[in-house]
Formats: sequence, structure tokens, C-alpha cells
Amino acid sequence: MNPAKNTEHKGDRKWYAVHTYSGYEDAVARYLKQRVESLLMSDKIFEVVVPKEIKIKVKNGKRMTQEEKIYPGYVLVSMIMDHDSWSVVRNTPRVTGFVGADSTTPTPLSEEEIKELMERMGPKDPKFNVDLKKDDLVKIVDGPFKEYEGKVAEIDEERGKLKVLVSIFNRDTLVEIDSLQVKKV
Repeated sequence: MNPAKNTEHKGDRKWYAVHTYSGYEDAVARYLKQRVESLLMSDKIFEVVVPKEIKIKVKNGKRMTQEEKIYPGYVLVSMIMDHDSWSVVRNTPRVTGFVGADSTTPTPLSEEEIKELMERMGPKDPKFNVDLKKDDLVKIVDGPFKEYEGKVAEIDEERGKLKVLVSIFNRDTLVEIDSLQVKKV
């Protein structure tokens, strides 16, 4: 299907994946939003999204939240596909094409794919998923007690912290560590 001869219904709004140069996803989203505004295309191009999710990591013993791109090199666009809208997106700087059979046949994403992706992008306040229970044996993989093994004594799901019994100088010592600093033995 050539977008110039698109037979889709006028009101058929769908999500499309647009391939960009890697590392330029945010810039492409910005450029595209500016083009939509300046070319008066807001009746055909509705949303431009760089799919990202919040990840929690531990660096230098400190917990950090970090936004990571789910699909590096891609931007999602909600639009009604026709020759004009295709042209606006395709001719945006650093856009290399639509995802589809070829560069002139964009394939819309399914409702299920979009629903799953939006849920993954979900709340901006990440929750801790502590996949451990009391008395589990763990190995500490980061921080001052790295390489020690111990037994989980307490779990604080809300803060993502654990209290682990570790043998130091042949004495069981309770240490509080981040749940991301351990792995199950």
C-alpha cells in the first residue's frame, strides 16, 4: 500500500513505530511535534512518544532511578495514515523510515502491543519487586559486604531494603542492604 493511495478510513487513528538514528529519539520527537504544529497537522498526527520506563539501580551503594528507552532507535506516533501525514513524519530530520514491509508500507502496531507498552511505561513512581522471602539464602553482590553470604531476616517491600544475617568474625550480624545488592543462592 502506497501512502499516497491509502485506502484506510479517514478517522482510522493507529499507532506506528518510526525508526530513527539511535540516540536521537528525543530530538526526533521534538522535531516532529514542531513540524506537526507548524504544518497544521494536529488533525492527523496526535501523539508522539519515546517509549521509556523507570528502572531502579544501585551505583556506588546508592539507589538511583534511571529512565531507560524501551526500544532504542524508535519513536511511536499516533496518527491517521495518509500521504500528507506520512510525508510529515518521513521527512522529519533523523527519521529513517516507518516499521513495515518496506519504507512505503507502514504497519500499524496492534492494540495489544500498545496496551502492553503503555502499561510498561506506566506510573512514574517505580515499585520495588523483592523476589525473596524470610530465611532465603542470598549472596551480596555489591557494597561493603560484597561476596558475603547470609540469610534474609526481614524484608521492607516499601523501601526495597533487606536485613540479612551475615557471619562476620564468626558472629551473626544483622546488616541492612538494598534488595538490588543481593542475589538468591
